[in-house]
Amino acid sequence: MKKKTEVLDQPAINRALTRIAHEIVEKNKGGENLVLVGIKTRGVPITKRLQDKIKQIENITVPVGELDITLYRDDLEKTVENDEPELKETNIEVELTGKKVILIDDVLFTGRTVRAAMDAVMDLGRPSQIQLGVLIDRGHRELPIRADYVGKNIPTSEQEIIVVQLIETDEADQVSIYEK
Repeated sequence: MKKKTEVLDQPAINRALTRIAHEIVEKNKGGENLVLVGIKTRGVPITKRLQDKIKQIENITVPVGELDITLYRDDLEKTVENDEPELKETNIEVELTGKKVILIDDVLFTGRTVRAAMDAVMDLGRPSQIQLGVLIDRGHRELPIRADYVGKNIPTSEQEIIVVQLIETDEADQVSIYEK
């Protein structure tokens, strides 16, 4: 893969997440009855950052959770050794029934990850509403899914890949476009 261009640096990511936090608070008339759920892997640190920003805005700590969607994917990747999918831990310590669940992910592409996440959430409870927040929306939807909160829309070709790097997972904050 060849790096084509950097589209967001650390300050731009911070501004985008600040805007998303304000939009979440505004749309939901505060932070009450919300649960932020990060889709593993990079949705989790984004969720924690949004939790911090909402606390600064509203002085309320919105509960957060981590969601592993491996078993809900329609393109389940298997490990070579034992032909079993590699599972990560789901960690949601709050009841989702009756709550407004906001799924958080780094990139929205075909919509299949979000569909899997919605199925996983419904197995954990019956939220009153599910919303979606993403750092990047790159288009190319295969399912009728759209984000309620978008950090940046980045139109891409099918030959391009969006790479999100976050301090918590990659030791840098940046979003770049690569050529396949």
